[in-house]
Amino acid sequence: MDVFGISLAVLVLFVGFGLLIGVLFGFFGMGGSFLVTPALLVMGYPSRVAVGSGLAFVFGTSVIATLKHRDLGQVDYKLGVLMIAGTTAGIEVGKEVVLHLEELGMAGSIISVTYVFLLGGIGLFVTYEALKGDGDGGVDHDAADADVDADDIPDIAKTIQSYRVPPMISLRGGVSVSLWMILGVAFATGLLSGFLGVGGGFIRMPALFYLIGVPVPIAVGTDLFEIVFSGGIGSFLYAMDGGVDLSIVLPLLAGSALGARVGSAATSIVDEGDIKVYFGLMLLGGSLAVAVREIGNVYGIGVFDTVSLVLILGSALLVSGAVVYSSVTALREESGSPSHALD
Repeated sequence: MDVFGISLAVLVLFVGFGLLIGVLFGFFGMGGSFLVTPALLVMGYPSRVAVGSGLAFVFGTSVIATLKHRDLGQVDYKLGVLMIAGTTAGIEVGKEVVLHLEELGMAGSIISVTYVFLLGGIGLFVTYEALKGDGDGGVDHDAADADVDADDIPDIAKTIQSYRVPPMISLRGGVSVSLWMILGVAFATGLLSGFLGVGGGFIRMPALFYLIGVPVPIAVGTDLFEIVFSGGIGSFLYAMDGGVDLSIVLPLLAGSALGARVGSAATSIVDEGDIKVYFGLMLLGGSLAVAVREIGNVYGIGVFDTVSLVLILGSALLVSGAVVYSSVTALREESGSPSHALD
């Protein structure tokens, strides 16, 4: 039986895959194209279709997740617009660096190595900081505008906030940061995003917390707000060239519509320390998967592509399961509190 021109088994697979990614996307503000594109490539779809359909899915899922975060008061639109401006400039510079490296014949190897070490490095750092207990707990998830306790702000963010170069910008969570510091962080994250050719959610979300100092739930919600614009523009450009396959995108979105809302709501329930641990483990799994794929490419071992995909999907499944489990546990502990209901 065929639906949307694909078999029922593949349709069910896509819906389930969309549900899984939706949970991660809503919870972390990243995970869409990071998972969808390599999976479609391994399934045999052309690169243009895999990337374009992945971007279209990211756009749709980010809209769903952002709306949920907005309902929870976890989107700082002012910060989001400033980050979009800074990252756009950074992406252009990063692209120029890639073009220069291509002329030297060094782009592929340098980008791959950087990607692996950056994913692994951020994953280790976030996991270590969370387990150590810095910036943990403390933030009131029920009041996104509540002031952040000084002990809950990472040391790097405290240093950046100490540079009182006018104009100063007041952000959600009682955070006040110089406009130039925000644009500087945005430019740096955009530079890495443009250099690596990725959406950059795994860079921006920790940057918003560790460098600017906004609470983790607001960092996730604001990051998703940015992805609405980048995913929308990217998917539109690919769609103009026929790179978006709706028979892929629609089933994925059907699953993610629920998953994104569950993941987004979970950020208001799960402890911030747990969010950071799960995020770090997700990046470590991704780093290992990319490393395996690159080794397979270097030595011509085709089966390593499949191993890489299994590692990505396996880590995603484990982390999303942990998110749901933590949410259910938190709900049971706070049963009877109407503010902690998954809508």
